[in-house]
Amino acid sequence: MSTQIGVGQRVAEMRKLVGWSQPRLAAEAHVSVSLVRAVEQGRAPASAAFVSSCARALKVAPAELLGQPYPRTTTEQSDVAAGIAVIRVELAAHDLPAPGVETRPFAEIAADVAQIRRHRRETNFYRLSSELPALLTEVRALVHSTQGRQREKGFLLLCELYTSSRSLAHKLGYTDLATLVVERMAWAAAMSGSRLWMACAQFHRASVLTSAGDWHTAAAYLDKCRHDLEPEIDGTDLESLISWGSLHLQSGLAAARSGNRDAADAHLAEAQSTAARVGTLDFHDPVMNFGRANTDIWSVGLAVEMLDGTEAIKRAENLILPANTPKSRAGHLYIDLARAFLLHGDRTKTLDTLNTARKIAPTQTRYHPMVHETVRVLARQEARSTESLRGFARWCGLGQ
Repeated sequence: MSTQIGVGQRVAEMRKLVGWSQPRLAAEAHVSVSLVRAVEQGRAPASAAFVSSCARALKVAPAELLGQPYPRTTTEQSDVAAGIAVIRVELAAHDLPAPGVETRPFAEIAADVAQIRRHRRETNFYRLSSELPALLTEVRALVHSTQGRQREKGFLLLCELYTSSRSLAHKLGYTDLATLVVERMAWAAAMSGSRLWMACAQFHRASVLTSAGDWHTAAAYLDKCRHDLEPEIDGTDLESLISWGSLHLQSGLAAARSGNRDAADAHLAEAQSTAARVGTLDFHDPVMNFGRANTDIWSVGLAVEMLDGTEAIKRAENLILPANTPKSRAGHLYIDLARAFLLHGDRTKTLDTLNTARKIAPTQTRYHPMVHETVRVLARQEARSTESLRGFARWCGLGQ
């Protein structure tokens, strides 16, 4: 699909295809008519909640309204997405042996998997795309050729590769593939016996439901996951605490998207309390990134999801990122903060903040659909677009 049109135009096109008026879509999607009009006219950005609500009402995938995955128009874009097809085949073969594949010593494989994690945290999409596929095949061969504890350790490696595959597929807009990866992650986590990886799979499964607009199912599922975990959180076991706090953050997102601010704030408060119990392990947890700093980043994002730009800016004022903050998380913070400034009405800071996100995590910023929406609305609001805004739009693939 073309990147030259935005969500609002796609919503209008699909609404007209089913013969609905703007009031009809608003009623079916449980949003206001004024919001439908503003988004369709390009005066307001389409939030993730708006996209999933309209997609569910129109019976299309959210990615279809977002125009994802974006067309590959450059060699760089083709290189970044080159591994997707192979990853898709690997996911289909997940529980099958890999005939003819010889595996290296475990330590060598584990070192390469750790490098994949670093690529993910640094948002190096090109290296992920080029190095992940072959490593997935080798680790699949490993788990099907070993037994006992060695096999469980192999499944832990597979969990890491699956979460990196999910990150790549999700950020490039291959949402169906990202959903399939989550299923494979849950399988590998169960085989590994890791409490933390099982929570990671639950976290991402709930995210799939939330992104699809099924917030109530996501909330109920997360409630069950936390209920099963609750007997384990009275002690000091870090994996249980990290799992508990992370699931509360995802519950906060489901609540925010559904418009339940009180519930979102309550889940955030529980996550913050849990992060304080975890201590200073900010971004030392390689699986969930749970800690005080990441919870603070989430607090900004949750305020934006509730369309409260002023609160998001306030929450970001005293936020200090540790030196070991992954670029993926720092970039996400500034993407959310740019959305907050747009909601707040500060167009200059919106563009400045987008440029900060671009500097930190360029590929992630270029492919983020909310960045595209922010830039489109920013351009419409400008009486005469500046060269810097036009340049940023062209860099994102939005300019002619």
